[in-house]
Amino acid sequence: MLQIHSLFCSHPTTKFYMGKYSHKNSSFHTHENNRIRSRKYIGKSGVNDLYLNSLHEPLAVELPSSAVETRGNSGGGIGITKFFQGKNIFITGATGFLGKAFVEKLLRSTSVGKIYLLVNANDKENALDRLSKEIIQSELFESIREKHGKSYEEFVREKLIPIVGNICEPNLGMDTYSMHAVMDEVDVIIQSAASTTFNDRYDLLIDTNVNAPQRLMRLAKRCKNLKFFVHISTAYVNGKREGLIYENPLRKQDHIVDIANEINLAMKSCIAASADSNNSSKALKTLGVERAEFLGWNNTYTLTKAMGEMILNEIREDVPLLIIRPPIIESTYKEPFPGWIQGNRMCDPVIISYGKGLLPAYLADPNVHLDIVPVDMVVNTVIAAIAKHGIVINNPRGELNVYHVATDYANPLRMSEFFEYVYEHFGANPLTRSTIVKKMKFFDEFDEFSKYVRDEMDVVMRNNAVDLNEKTLRKIEKQYKAKVAYAKELCKMYKFIGFFRARFHSGNTHKLLEDMSEEERDNFEIDATKIDWRKYFVEIHIPGVRKHLLH
Repeated sequence: MLQIHSLFCSHPTTKFYMGKYSHKNSSFHTHENNRIRSRKYIGKSGVNDLYLNSLHEPLAVELPSSAVETRGNSGGGIGITKFFQGKNIFITGATGFLGKAFVEKLLRSTSVGKIYLLVNANDKENALDRLSKEIIQSELFESIREKHGKSYEEFVREKLIPIVGNICEPNLGMDTYSMHAVMDEVDVIIQSAASTTFNDRYDLLIDTNVNAPQRLMRLAKRCKNLKFFVHISTAYVNGKREGLIYENPLRKQDHIVDIANEINLAMKSCIAASADSNNSSKALKTLGVERAEFLGWNNTYTLTKAMGEMILNEIREDVPLLIIRPPIIESTYKEPFPGWIQGNRMCDPVIISYGKGLLPAYLADPNVHLDIVPVDMVVNTVIAAIAKHGIVINNPRGELNVYHVATDYANPLRMSEFFEYVYEHFGANPLTRSTIVKKMKFFDEFDEFSKYVRDEMDVVMRNNAVDLNEKTLRKIEKQYKAKVAYAKELCKMYKFIGFFRARFHSGNTHKLLEDMSEEERDNFEIDATKIDWRKYFVEIHIPGVRKHLLH
């Protein structure tokens, strides 16, 4: 047995049992039709929390339609509010952008029971403080505040139960009492926490996006009343595939990735890198980029999210699993009010840089489709899907459903249109009086793009450097070089989006919409065809970015 300071250089002491992990006995090398073993496996802390010790064989991924009871009835809809009445929910990542939107919608539109929130905090007092500052006092909850008036805080504190924890720790960092409360009371688990930095350290992304969901699934298998486990993934888990991508579970035999090997590689690389603390972070980031490229993914983030999906399906046994794959999630379209956003999302650094006059060109095909979905539509789709699949009969294992919560298939948006709307907004409403934006110029070659940006920025710099002394001029030159470097890195990071050759089929979401009653469609809007993209960007999203991110 080897004991090291941490799993991936960031957590308390973890033990690794190295003797069992050969390719011969790894379940990643078994065949598709092998049957799952009946024995359950509940991970202990440390390495037993890892997939490396999984005793399970691959599971089938499709069920006959007769195995699932459709909750809708002739015009009666799915029964969303009926399903959630009194149900207890456990959410990870509840203080994040998507998780917070889940909490708000459940409180506002359903008669949910308790919502247990896993909060990364030092102690209970700190968790309560975060609950108050980041949720109760949040502008997002204004509609609920107006509805309940003076009793608002009492209502929210009665519904929301913060639990001190950390997804990257054994047992999710929860104490024994909290674990038993979750196991005894929870009906639905929503795994929303994740690390979304594209090319962060390989060890950290594996720990957050691969090991953490597995820890939560181990807990889910011990829950007495669990109806559903919801895993928020990303539409880009299929790597560099092109064409129409259907809502199918990822199958290990379709990919060359060996997750046990990747975990071992990250662990050993972390140990080796720790000897050189000055360069360890850079080395582990580089490792992730190299592994993603070699294995066929666009970045480390999407690779680790794909591995997370594979693991959950592998170890879930009879836990019903709902995998949600949104593409680019941005601000609210309608509810609880238009334009709410938290943190820089994927498009926002591009929008802000362009608005500041720092991005005169972009590395992309102007005709490529850009798949963006407002966060309220993601939340509504998840809630409706949980209700639809919430009751499963004649099914000893539980079902697995995948939803592409995407808009492109129903309401396409081209890259050129996106930048036209951004140009329209900033042309009429510049960030500063001195900022003049031009229509976006597109390039398909990085060297040509890079030269154009340098030349354009050089003109801007010289126009702003009239009658300056030499010392000030050198300072400005240094600043503009940094801005050019930033523009180049930004476009390089998002290059896969700029030349993306796949589209996400969203047939399950379309079927979900068909099953909903008119009242449900009004209260839980998921119809992407109703999005007016010009209105969304010009009048909703960019004003929201300016309000919530720039002020």
